[in-house]
Amino acid sequence: MSRDLLIVLFGDPFAVMNTVGLVAFALVGSTKAIREDFDLFGITIVGLAMAFAGGATRDLLVMRTPLALQSPIEIALGLFGVALAIGLAAFATTGAIVATEAGVSAFGVVAIATINAVGGGAFADLLLDRAPFILFEDFYANCAVLGGLTYVVAGAVGVVGSTAAALCAAVTVVTRLAAVTYGWELPTAGELEPPTR
Repeated sequence: MSRDLLIVLFGDPFAVMNTVGLVAFALVGSTKAIREDFDLFGITIVGLAMAFAGGATRDLLVMRTPLALQSPIEIALGLFGVALAIGLAAFATTGAIVATEAGVSAFGVVAIATINAVGGGAFADLLLDRAPFILFEDFYANCAVLGGLTYVVAGAVGVVGSTAAALCAAVTVVTRLAAVTYGWELPTAGELEPPTR
């Protein structure tokens, strides 16, 4: 068991980023449920759902058994959590890695990276009977899109493996932190309407 955990924590880029993402998003989902006054079981379910829903969707899209059903270590990691921006970057990166290995198109890589990054949060919001925050929250899913695009561009110019993964994660983290720091938001439909006289 300890050997398996070491492999997960210090193995290939996918394993490292997947570990960080699971930990981070489990915390965020649990925090949302705590704010809604869920009991301990509800908090656990929402936390695990946020940690695993995006990755499970990713795995189903590329026709493989979800990792959460294959390893008890995945569940153990999902029960522990740290930071949102890091989790977003980690899951965008693991999504890009899996999609690239599955041989999907460049658009598919970006789409799956984004779904993997924000799918868990959207699913957690549905469990909490709320509109998914990615549909109206500030510059959030866009950071995963930019990270996925970075991974695609890196691959196109011959940068692969750990370096491409690091670039994807870095772009996602930096854009998310910048968005939070500077209050970046996409305009709403109402803001795009021309002023009336």
